[in-house]
Amino acid sequence: MPSGVSAPGRARIAERTLRKDRWWLPGVVTFTLLSAWVVYAIIRTMSQRAYYVHQYDYLSPFSSPCVTASCKAGSRDFGTWLPHFPPFLPFALLFLPFLLGFRLTCYYYRKAYYRAFWLSPPACAVAEPHGSYSGETRFPLIIQNAHRYFFYAAVIISLVNTYDAVRAFKGADGDPGLGLGTVIIVVNVVFLWAYTASCHSCRHIMGGRLKHFSKHPARYRAWSFVSKLNTRHMQLAWTTLATLVITDAYIALVASGAFSDPRIIN
Repeated sequence: MPSGVSAPGRARIAERTLRKDRWWLPGVVTFTLLSAWVVYAIIRTMSQRAYYVHQYDYLSPFSSPCVTASCKAGSRDFGTWLPHFPPFLPFALLFLPFLLGFRLTCYYYRKAYYRAFWLSPPACAVAEPHGSYSGETRFPLIIQNAHRYFFYAAVIISLVNTYDAVRAFKGADGDPGLGLGTVIIVVNVVFLWAYTASCHSCRHIMGGRLKHFSKHPARYRAWSFVSKLNTRHMQLAWTTLATLVITDAYIALVASGAFSDPRIIN
């Protein structure tokens, strides 16, 4: 039996949509920006180059934590878990799948790539081209139900990124210092935490299954704070994509010798 817009009882409208505005534009923009980001991330993670500035302990978030023997000695603060990696294999191979899982199962990103890449649907009030719909009950979309578990992994990796930011407060002589790279890394970590905390799973953890907020004032305050962040979840999702690229690109330029890191202190 047909489903979706062709299901029995649905109005028979020959046109795909009655909308007269440029409903296709947001999908095109989303497709272009997400594709560009993915291409950049693949190139950078597979290059195995210019990811660490030893002088100031700047480590790219795309290579953190770096736990293979191929990583430079100063970047392996968490030890050497794996042997040398062959070319084109990302140094953070063990951890990138969890971050990718967190992003892919994020409620906002689901909407973004469902519409922009799968056209399911391409926009509100626009019929999708698919003849059937099974929801998120089959592989691979059933993995979407594991979002809360990817959230836990994202929290751990955000703690690692925070550690990297603390390490970045290093001067040329090993004493505490502050440079433009430090500021960029810290800003990126702040936005990563804001995006992670604005997650719907985080909001549920803070206030879910409570019958009376009045009996749990601490959790209510935490839930209220996360709820405010949650209203900006989409903006934070895009902002963190930008800050990740800016942070990685800046570290790559400094590490490759394109320019020196402007120092504010030491």
